[in-house]
Amino acid sequence: MPLQTTTPIETAPSPASPNNLRGIILMSLGFFFFAAGDVQSKMLTESFHPLQIVFLRMSGLFLGVMVLLALRGGHVLRTPNPKLQIARGVAAVGSAACFIFALSHVPLADAVAVTFVAPFIVTLLGALLLREPVGVRRWIAVAIGFVGMLIVIRPGMGVFHPAILLVVIAASLFATRQILSRWLSGTDDALTTVAYTSITATVVISFAQPFVWQSPEGWQTWALIFGLAGTAAIGEILVIRALDIAQAVVLAPLHYSMILWGTFYGYVVFADLPDRWTLLGCAIIVASGLYTLHRERLAKKSAKS
Repeated sequence: MPLQTTTPIETAPSPASPNNLRGIILMSLGFFFFAAGDVQSKMLTESFHPLQIVFLRMSGLFLGVMVLLALRGGHVLRTPNPKLQIARGVAAVGSAACFIFALSHVPLADAVAVTFVAPFIVTLLGALLLREPVGVRRWIAVAIGFVGMLIVIRPGMGVFHPAILLVVIAASLFATRQILSRWLSGTDDALTTVAYTSITATVVISFAQPFVWQSPEGWQTWALIFGLAGTAAIGEILVIRALDIAQAVVLAPLHYSMILWGTFYGYVVFADLPDRWTLLGCAIIVASGLYTLHRERLAKKSAKS
């Protein structure tokens, strides 16, 4: 699931020598592969249970990690933060499951648009749980972003589908996952984070497989499965590496490019186009999100001066 926008917690370590240009390239490519994985996930929901699709999505990265461990040994798993690493893996599988459940009921572009609430969820959690200072202007931006989300989902107007709430949960889990990525980047190698995320997520989702598994049939189905596993694995690695070498505040706006991919794939593959209200709500969310990031940059500059 393509939800990378975050507001980093103040005490999280930053890259010693950030390479923002390279990080932007890696993050952009990561979103491209995540979007391709999303469209394949939605296509597979016609034949398979969402929990099986999550398992298939995780399988590509898991196989890659097994090869990595065979080549480099178990020292890749050494970490001073095993609980945080496991928590990231649980958040990863939870966000993917919620998002794919939602995709079986709502258009791809609409689901992607709702994921844009992630930075506002991070702001709320940071203020409530981490006691981060949040000024009046940022609270106003959060409120405006929430209004934009309501315009997209339009509860009570015959457009709202309850499954869209799963996207909100997925956005919350994905935002948590990315904050943990930034936190762990100061002590753990990116490969360690990839390994723990893959192993934890695969183990958790494996428990559901005896109850939902259906054997794939036909080369087209297998092509989708291999494509899903490959694109999800590549996207995950690219995003983790981007967050490892670049500043999260610089990378955050790239998340909004996902509406372009979501709309493109939705039209080409499913003949779905977002209506004008969805586009309006999306524009409001993007504008308020960019303003929040602008305030974040100003706050960092004031703290340094």
